[in-house]
Amino acid sequence: MASFKVFSQSEILSLVNKRDGETKLGEKINCYRHSERSEAISSEILRQSPAKFVLLGIPEDIGVRANYGIGGASTAWKPALKTFLNLQQNQFLKGEDILVLGEFEIPENNSNDIAKLRETVAEIDGLVYPIIQKIVEAGKIPIVIGGGHNNCYPIIKGTSLALQTKINVLNIDAHTDLRNPAEGRHSGNGFSTAIKDGFLDQYRVLGLHQNYVSDAQLDFITKNKGIKVAYFDDLLKEHNDAHIEVKKLLKDVKSPLGLEIDLDSISNALSSAATSSAFSLNEVRKVVLSTKQPFGYLHICEGAYELNDGRKDETIGKTIAYLISDFIKEAKFPADIRRFS
Repeated sequence: MASFKVFSQSEILSLVNKRDGETKLGEKINCYRHSERSEAISSEILRQSPAKFVLLGIPEDIGVRANYGIGGASTAWKPALKTFLNLQQNQFLKGEDILVLGEFEIPENNSNDIAKLRETVAEIDGLVYPIIQKIVEAGKIPIVIGGGHNNCYPIIKGTSLALQTKINVLNIDAHTDLRNPAEGRHSGNGFSTAIKDGFLDQYRVLGLHQNYVSDAQLDFITKNKGIKVAYFDDLLKEHNDAHIEVKKLLKDVKSPLGLEIDLDSISNALSSAATSSAFSLNEVRKVVLSTKQPFGYLHICEGAYELNDGRKDETIGKTIAYLISDFIKEAKFPADIRRFS
């Protein structure tokens, strides 16, 4: 039975490597405080926290495997969290601004039955979106570490329901994830499902690879005025910088705006769809650090410490920690996110 585990202060501190003369981020970070560990997540309790950002993990790879991908996306969350908690507390990054909420506990589904995997993804949707909704209703900014890109749907849904409006999204990704929702839920149709269900309005994709977009998806993009893409191939050909292209993509796009980073958009980052030709980590970091529009959430997904085929990426935790810290440092979203409702 899937559930959500709230982290205690002691569980957070157990991941911190203390050192004399230094203060690590995890030593100052906030946790969710309530009298009963079994108590459901409450917007009111979250609202009482001084933290602006709420960090949580969705360690699962069911959505990826339901999309015929290689499992392993469940393994990125823990090394990312540990690396992030061991960053230095200083004038640039303060633990007091962050609340580490916890993680979804999703039992491993070892089935090879695609239909059953897709049924499970739909169940995960139902588990995730209410917690995202409560975080946003509390006026906080969710930072979600996956997990597969299937989780964009419940994040978008939860944010949209909290704000009582459709939201907009910038997705840094080699793929559109606009496959047919009628296939059943998986990591390849989160955005098309969000559009179909009325939660997603303007959708922007940065770094789409021409080699991995189908005719059906191209037709869907052409017919939907709310979708605009910037092809990675064109950026290479025209020598355009990614952070400059984002300004064009987001022209006239209003808040609330979410930021999605699929790690298969980063060259040699380990994922089911890992590639040797993509943005560098520094290029994606520059996008995060230079984009002026305020983001209402951050979702980093598809990365893996270890894939089911045995490949490992010892640096995935640091890659994700850089992106989280960049996002927090540059976030300019109003403290009361509910003003958009």
